[in-house]
Amino acid sequence: MHPAVKFIGVPDNQNILTLDKERITTLLFRYSLPAIISMTAASIYNMVDVMFIGRGVNAMAISGLSLTLPLMNLAAAFGSLVGVGASTLISVRLGQKDLQTAEIALGNTVMLNSIIGTIYTILSLIFLDPILVFFGASEQTLPYAREYMQVILAGNIITHIYYGLNDNLRASGYPKKAMTATLLAVATNCILDPLFIFGFNWGIRGAAIATVISQAVALFILIIHYSNKNSLLHFQKHIFRIRKGMPRKIFTVGLAPFLLNVCNSFIIIIINRSFFHFGGDYAVGAYGIANRLTFFFVMIIIGFNQGMQPLVGYNYGAKQYTRVISLFKLTLLCATCVTTLAFVVAQFFPQAAASIFTDDPELIRLTVEGLRIDLAVFPIVSLPMVTSNFFQAIRKPGKAIFLSLTRQVIFLIPALLILPRFFGVTGIWASLPVADTVSFIVAGIVITKQIKDLKKTV
Repeated sequence: MHPAVKFIGVPDNQNILTLDKERITTLLFRYSLPAIISMTAASIYNMVDVMFIGRGVNAMAISGLSLTLPLMNLAAAFGSLVGVGASTLISVRLGQKDLQTAEIALGNTVMLNSIIGTIYTILSLIFLDPILVFFGASEQTLPYAREYMQVILAGNIITHIYYGLNDNLRASGYPKKAMTATLLAVATNCILDPLFIFGFNWGIRGAAIATVISQAVALFILIIHYSNKNSLLHFQKHIFRIRKGMPRKIFTVGLAPFLLNVCNSFIIIIINRSFFHFGGDYAVGAYGIANRLTFFFVMIIIGFNQGMQPLVGYNYGAKQYTRVISLFKLTLLCATCVTTLAFVVAQFFPQAAASIFTDDPELIRLTVEGLRIDLAVFPIVSLPMVTSNFFQAIRKPGKAIFLSLTRQVIFLIPALLILPRFFGVTGIWASLPVADTVSFIVAGIVITKQIKDLKKTV
């Protein structure tokens, strides 16, 4: 416990000590809106690459880009293991007025991300071609996937540290600054993408270079913030040492999103290989486009979850359990509105959505067919997504991991192995809503019990 915690008054975090007193609706939207803007911008960030590659290169390049998703998700998994774990620990410690531990978590975020990011980069570059072939790359798509990932992996350490520090920034009461850093990265990427792809004729490699540069620019802004002694948490020499017990605390909480991203990676590998087997490269490309569109709405929900996380963590640390429950319910309501909107777009406007990325008629047709099936039950997806993050925020990683694994492993993998044998490409698409439905039921049972337990302690 830090005996002389003083929360220095900068506009973005001046209300950090009132998170257990202010109206929850006001707090949730104050914290979520910057996160939503950041997450929406991040999804646009990914969509822009596909849009420019699809129109500046060709349809096969889109398929090649789709094959890189598992490798990028694995990188994100290790980033979330540190970033999400540390940010959750920071929000809880701030709720307990323990600034000293929060600062140590900040320093360990940088050190752990640097070590893990370096190891991941080296191993991935050494075995890049065999990895991509295993992911489902063909002779036509492998060159595109290789060109893109060589550059992305070269800048992987920048990506790890950027996302980790941005998570910590939000958790320490600076959601607007976290949003600004993300928006700057998106704006930079949107400017450099057409310049490198069309102007310099660098193709898919140009898109990757634009991505790395944009993240480096955002990281520079974060370094400036954390170098300012007036920031709530800031860089100090003594925090840049791996403290005994700190990695375990961070990894314990970050394990849930880590496993979720790892599972996502393996699921995408199975899906890509299945699409290639039953439908060829075009089917892989259609899934890549559908995945990016779905990702747009998912990122908005993640924005709400990120807004909820420090609020729930702070109030849980302060033993304000009634507010914890109310925050969960409000976040769930907002997330359901988002998933319902995604459902409407997929069912009634899929042609317009797919046409954003390509003018290839066959690729558009396959994407439209897949979108309608993929998002058939999407309104109910909000419950397992919010529930998993809720358990993470109250430091119950076991339940968060369980909910993550039910959808991604226990339910989806069997569906992917069985349904395509009978229905081909349609069976692959149908596996997703089948798994979503069952995971919705399980999440409902688990969260109902948890809320009852919290009410007993009020």
